[in-house]
Amino acid sequence: MSVSHYRVHGQIAVIAMNHPPVNGLGLALRRALLDGLDRAEADPAVRAIVLIGTDKVFSAGADIHEFNSPLMRAEPTLHTLIDAIERGTKPVIAAIAGACMGGGLELALGCHFRIARADAQIALPEVKLGLLPGAGGTQRLPRAVGVETALNLIVSGATVPAQQLSQTALFDALVADDLASGALAFAEKILAEGIALKRIRDLPCTHPDAEAYFQFARHHVRSSAGAFPAPLKCIDAVAAAVTSPTFDAGLAAEREAFAYLVQTPESKALRHVFFAERAVTKIPDVPEDTPTRPIKTAAVIGAGTMGGGIAMTFANAGIPVSVLEIKAEALERGLATIRKNYESQVKKGKLGADALAARMALIQPTLDYAHIRDADIVIEAVFEDMDVKKAVFEKLDAVMKPGAILATNTSTLDVNRIAAFTTRPEDVVGTHFFSPANVMRLLEIVRGEKTAKDVLATVMKLAKTLKKLPVVAGVCDGFIGNRMIHRYSAEAMRMLLEGALPQQIDQAIERWGMAMGPFRMSDLAGNDVGWLIRKRHYAERPQMPRAVIADRLCERGRFGQKTGKGWYAYRTGDRTAYPDPEVEQLIVDARREAGIAPRRIDDGEIVERLIYALVNEGARILEEGIALRASDIDMVYLNGYGFPLHRGGPMFYADTVGLYTVARRMRAFARQPGADAAFWTPAPLLERLAAEGKTFN
Repeated sequence: MSVSHYRVHGQIAVIAMNHPPVNGLGLALRRALLDGLDRAEADPAVRAIVLIGTDKVFSAGADIHEFNSPLMRAEPTLHTLIDAIERGTKPVIAAIAGACMGGGLELALGCHFRIARADAQIALPEVKLGLLPGAGGTQRLPRAVGVETALNLIVSGATVPAQQLSQTALFDALVADDLASGALAFAEKILAEGIALKRIRDLPCTHPDAEAYFQFARHHVRSSAGAFPAPLKCIDAVAAAVTSPTFDAGLAAEREAFAYLVQTPESKALRHVFFAERAVTKIPDVPEDTPTRPIKTAAVIGAGTMGGGIAMTFANAGIPVSVLEIKAEALERGLATIRKNYESQVKKGKLGADALAARMALIQPTLDYAHIRDADIVIEAVFEDMDVKKAVFEKLDAVMKPGAILATNTSTLDVNRIAAFTTRPEDVVGTHFFSPANVMRLLEIVRGEKTAKDVLATVMKLAKTLKKLPVVAGVCDGFIGNRMIHRYSAEAMRMLLEGALPQQIDQAIERWGMAMGPFRMSDLAGNDVGWLIRKRHYAERPQMPRAVIADRLCERGRFGQKTGKGWYAYRTGDRTAYPDPEVEQLIVDARREAGIAPRRIDDGEIVERLIYALVNEGARILEEGIALRASDIDMVYLNGYGFPLHRGGPMFYADTVGLYTVARRMRAFARQPGADAAFWTPAPLLERLAAEGKTFN
């Protein structure tokens, strides 16, 4: 199929981009466009050229699959294509509908004229991939819309409607409906009136107080850019548009900055995430056209923190949801918490009072299973105990209508066992929301061995409706996220015995980029949650080593922020984690009883042991087929566990370090006194990839 179409209408040539889904400007389309331009230039009957996309997209920009490949530099590049337009003798009109973003907008900026539908969406979003516009966007957009407007768009990557920029030199006209007819009419008009070709590069680019303005912009952006270099580089490039002696000098500065950014680990991480988010919804044996079940109503069992958050998630998506509790007091308390959460959003200006009322109206409380029997999906969010789950699912099996999806929000328990409590295991699936469920984006979808394909497809589709990122996991203790965090936490506990303190471990990993260290995270989640899981593990695996320090902490009622004491001490109304001498003494006593002489553990070792613990368990999960792909594991940790975005997830980070190096460090940890040598033996998949010089992703 041709990636573009060339047609002549009288004295006007129309080059229509046709490269689904987004008219990405890969090499094939660039060549086709340049061939079309050359053909029109060579045809004496053609006096003007219209460049157009589809109703949904002009062009969403460069094909990032080509980044860091020879195709990225293969001629004609986007620079060559734009240069050919600017040097042409015939007017080129960009006719824009739908998305016009990144390289697509840069291509339009290189045209002599631009018309658009008012609802066309305009953006230079490269900063979101750790880059800057690399085909003249930082030089032409300031000339078209003004320095400050352009800088805001480029640094934020924000999308705006064409209407918002209608009074700038970016657009020569806006059309209401038929863009193709409007473009032909516009071309005839400029030919009839003999309007000279216009090049944005020839416009002046000035600012009345450039030095002070860019200094202010750098100060403001530096505080929010974090580990990412791209926002500041964007400012440098726009500043070059103002301060460079010529347009070409500014263009050279932009190219240099782009070449630097495209090689940075931060940009590589963001591009990895871009592709990983799109891959995560693909399930090899579940075709995209798999029929799905309608989800028009939902029910949640349990009105606690998790159940209430899940109910809010459905209400936020406009789906009526019933919330069932056994006791009226618990139900009233849960509904009051939901209302309080919505009222807090109203006070912050994030929600209107009408929206609050509408969402509360979608949440129906009930004490009777009979009231939920017609729900299309029911999600159990009760206490994390198999006997409790058994009672709920036996009741759901008896009550729910045929075809209803029976979902469990368990974070660790065996979904196959839960499904076996019913006569319809094919309708049972795990939907592990992360707390707070109405805020956190991640949704682990646990596929039982008998979960029907249409159930899986339906829940994946529902996740999109709920604005969640779904990651499919197989059945094992803890699935992907919690199975890995168990190893991470165990390694943190081991370092306490060896000589570190909670605050040192937390500070080291937080400086590295984790949103929260393992001990602050445990205090926030509730130390009793981990204790409950450990007690189940102790019963199931009598030979399992005890987490003595963590268990003693819980025996003293130090459950974290909710009790005012955990690994740290907390003050009323203050969530600051204050080191507590009582905890330090507890650790010292445990070391003495174990006969361990404490040693100094530096921050580098702390970070490596924590992160490589995740990586090694992730490799085992991948090899067992619990995760479909390494990038799925990265998505779990980026969206559910506060892993730093600029590092791309634990598996991607291991790739950047080099798997050979990672495996070598693991073997070194295995040789340390008191180490869990079995755990630190590199997983077979990791060992094999390291030996072959390959990566997870």
